[in-house]
Amino acid sequence: MQNISPLPKRLKLLFVSTPVGGLGTGLGGGVELSLYNIAKYFIEQGHTLQIVAPSGSLWNRDIFNIVEITGNLQIIAQIQERDTPITMPDNSLLANMWEYARSVQNEYDLIVNFAYDWLPFYLTPFFQTPIAHFVSMGSLSNALDTVIAQISKLYPGTIGFYTPSQGATFPSLTPPLYYLSSGIDLSLYQFCAEPKEQLAILGRISPEKGLEDAVAVAAQTNIPLKIMGKIQDQAYWQKIINDYQGAPIEYLGFLPTDKMQQVVRECKALLMAPRWVEAFGNVAIEALACGVPVISYARGGPAEIVKDGKTGFLVEPDSVTGLIDAVKRLDSIDRYECRKQAETEFSLLPLGARFLQWFEDILQRIQRM
Repeated sequence: MQNISPLPKRLKLLFVSTPVGGLGTGLGGGVELSLYNIAKYFIEQGHTLQIVAPSGSLWNRDIFNIVEITGNLQIIAQIQERDTPITMPDNSLLANMWEYARSVQNEYDLIVNFAYDWLPFYLTPFFQTPIAHFVSMGSLSNALDTVIAQISKLYPGTIGFYTPSQGATFPSLTPPLYYLSSGIDLSLYQFCAEPKEQLAILGRISPEKGLEDAVAVAAQTNIPLKIMGKIQDQAYWQKIINDYQGAPIEYLGFLPTDKMQQVVRECKALLMAPRWVEAFGNVAIEALACGVPVISYARGGPAEIVKDGKTGFLVEPDSVTGLIDAVKRLDSIDRYECRKQAETEFSLLPLGARFLQWFEDILQRIQRM
């Protein structure tokens, strides 16, 4: 029998962030929140953790050990076609981040990639330190699909997803695959039993999020809609403004968690109208933590979060009428059940425990090779 030495009680981890924007800017979408909470768990548990992130990151340096890397931001995957060739800008931030990771790799037990980009997967065989890849979106690129499939075969167990519905969008993957869900620090979200007559939508403002359908709900019901998130596509946002002049909407910008939850908790519901397969939907569990029901298209991650008829409603994808009908039934939802689901399924400790088990499985598998 092979002699396998025990894993270290405390891990030395290097997290490599998304190269599309600094941490805390909102440009990274939901993966920023996931990285924040996963990192917070490992720091609180006494593990050594450094985060490689773009310059201009805003996170608290008293909590997080962040190495900021300069360079030109990577083009986001959502605006590219499936067959778009892999490209990187001059003085690529992505390349610079991974060159730094290569230079310090021997100081760490494991590198964790949070970037939805081709380069980290391609570089994996050239690293001595194992790399865990947390994939933050569904399939969007043929080239990325291919390299993810290759790494899942060469390094089994190193690919992690949010949800099975997200993972199912990728072809030819080799098990084991890890479905890690998400979680949040519930102490940051305050419950509200008596909402105002208003709705909310959270997230990046770009076409795949379907903001226009939420605005259509506001226009047709005359219920005010609070819009929060980073404007990623200015032309898309301007078209919505032009198409729905007079709609009862208010854009509040990208808000930090404390400010955001103050608005969301007073809303009757959070609307989610994704045009694509959402990998998860961190905004859904943030709303539930405030006791706010979630009304979403039955597509992707939200369909694995919302308990239809109990903590919100799942409606036919791309049906504004379905969203409006669900809004009319909100009085049947017990807001305490929403908070209870967040506490039971999406707290920080279970999230961290899932990632710790994944990391330990990878390291054990490497030792057996």
